[in-house]
Amino acid sequence: MQAYLLVLICVSLWALIPVVSKLGQTNLDHHQFLFWSSLLSFLAYFIPLVLKRNSGWSLSRKESFEATGLGFLGTYLYYILLYYGYSHAKPLEVLIIQYSWPIFIVILSMIILNERLTALRGVSALFGFMAVLLVITRGNLHSIRFSNLSVDLIVLFAAFVFALFSVLSKDIKIQPLPLLTVYFGTALIFSLAGMFIFSSFRVPHGKSILPVLINGILVNGYSYLFWILALRKAEASYVALFVYLTPIISTMYVVLIFGARLSPIFGLSLALIVIAGILNQKSQMGSSG
Repeated sequence: MQAYLLVLICVSLWALIPVVSKLGQTNLDHHQFLFWSSLLSFLAYFIPLVLKRNSGWSLSRKESFEATGLGFLGTYLYYILLYYGYSHAKPLEVLIIQYSWPIFIVILSMIILNERLTALRGVSALFGFMAVLLVITRGNLHSIRFSNLSVDLIVLFAAFVFALFSVLSKDIKIQPLPLLTVYFGTALIFSLAGMFIFSSFRVPHGKSILPVLINGILVNGYSYLFWILALRKAEASYVALFVYLTPIISTMYVVLIFGARLSPIFGLSLALIVIAGILNQKSQMGSSG
């Protein structure tokens, strides 16, 4: 139950990504947006770590190397590849390929963590992905066109990268606070370098300030804490399938904030997600029993 609540909080924050990305990049490009988000995410963990006594900040050389490597994978490389995809391919195909990462987690969990794929969990993954397809395409599956193979493969690799990051983060023994400080410290260094190499320095202003703050502290920041804790509470393949709730919640946010029209297909997608969640929950009960 703890894992379930943690991942629900996490996906509720991740579901804000379309909103904060749209509003936050009104006067920032994706390199600048990632830098400021990484800076705020780093401070969100670094400041409590400094203020907290006996926080377990002292890391061995091996732990520092592991945390830095995982931070590069999950908080920098994933986003840069994903942003590249959104700037060079149609958003629809990028979104669909992006949501392959929960399936990658299921596969990698079997290989790396020796988790067992049950029939219920397999069907749950199928239903979840079908719900994502319906929400993204609004039921018009014929609109899917994978026309840019090279970019699509880059986005697919990005999905694999985040799945690998999640699976490897599950069993790392470092306490969450110092671990996430290193994660986002790594992202901050690489995003700073990327901004100066591929873009220019620019301070958020006007309408982009609040979205950048929300994204850096909550959406891209504390969401990772809930994600890491959820991974440590339950099997990675179980936790990953709840990610398919994200586009459902995103749609609700967009409707509420931007006044977008709610498609009738949303009801079918929601029903598939509910069924997927029930099956996934039953699979977890069966594996623990």
